[in-house]
Amino acid sequence: MALNTSADAPLPVGEVSRLIGGWIDRLGAVWVEGQITQLSRRPGAGVVFLTLRDPSYDISVSVTCYRQVFEAVADVVSEGARVVVLAKPEWYAPRGQLSLRATEIKPVGVGELLARLEQLKKSLASEGLFAADRKKALPFLPQLIGLVCGRASAAERDVLENARHRWPAVRFEVRNVPVQGVHAVPQVVQAVKELDALDAVDVIIVARGGGSVEDLLPFSDEQLVRAVAACRTPVVSAIGHEPDNPLLDFVADLRASTPTDAAKKVVPDVGEEYERVRFLRDRARRSLQSFIDREERGLAHALARPSIEDPHRMVDERADQVAALLDRGRRTLGHLLDRADSELTHTHARVVALSPAATLQRGYAVLQKADGHVVRDPDEVAAGEALRARVAEGEFTVRVDA
Repeated sequence: MALNTSADAPLPVGEVSRLIGGWIDRLGAVWVEGQITQLSRRPGAGVVFLTLRDPSYDISVSVTCYRQVFEAVADVVSEGARVVVLAKPEWYAPRGQLSLRATEIKPVGVGELLARLEQLKKSLASEGLFAADRKKALPFLPQLIGLVCGRASAAERDVLENARHRWPAVRFEVRNVPVQGVHAVPQVVQAVKELDALDAVDVIIVARGGGSVEDLLPFSDEQLVRAVAACRTPVVSAIGHEPDNPLLDFVADLRASTPTDAAKKVVPDVGEEYERVRFLRDRARRSLQSFIDREERGLAHALARPSIEDPHRMVDERADQVAALLDRGRRTLGHLLDRADSELTHTHARVVALSPAATLQRGYAVLQKADGHVVRDPDEVAAGEALRARVAEGEFTVRVDA
């Protein structure tokens, strides 16, 4: 639709609207899925007006159809229902409005919805959004809990009452939002993001009571699943009852079967914790007492040993042994000395008996030449030679006679 226009040569609004209409008229019919948010069926009017909305992206478009087209599904289609329409884009030039002219309307059945949810579940699982290793552990005792739920709902009451009954000091930051209908998804997503941005919030609970598959669809929306997956704060899903399994259950860090179950899993019971502390304290006391008793028995056993009971006893016993050994050593040494003395006396007597002095005592004399040589033969001396005679009491000089 390239046109040569300028500030000096503009196109009239009507011409622009006509050109847009001509371009749109060339578009073909398309199948469109959405949720009916407004439905206008004026009595006697041949045209039905409705608004088709995409709950995931908060985008709406007007749809018109002839009465007979809508009457074919009027019994099963109402505001809030999901439908698939075959429509052709139309441009209403006088007001510059775009709408869709529907020629066929089909309600989306529960089976089809479940099939689509299963397909979305597989797609998100393949991205790793449901992986167990990415789930965060819940704090043992959260100081501030974020709660996303319907205003004045049973789910809100169940969570608050049960949590405060279990731990009276617990605090909540509550965000009341629509939990079904066309505005549920964007407001729940916004509430989760707001609570996740608060540093004081330790855990977030998204709670809703039971409902039909269609009522719980907002909690299987891809936009909400991705928002929860991106949270840095642990998220607990408490949607519906035990059999209900919206996709939020799989991406949340913890799934609770009911809002009451969520309160029990998030908040510890003060009575149970007191009993646990008392049990652990008693167990520690028993363990310490058992340790002391065991050590006391060991100490008593050690003190009962003779070496500890009478430490001088072993010294005294050894002293007697030392004294006996000392006495024995003295006696043995005395015997040895007496024997040696007797042997020395006998040896001395033999030495004395055999010594030259004893011979001299008997009147013998020893003659020695001047050089000290003992004279044993008369031929060894000459006449007139002076000799020294040694007797028992001394010596004197003698001269050899011829």
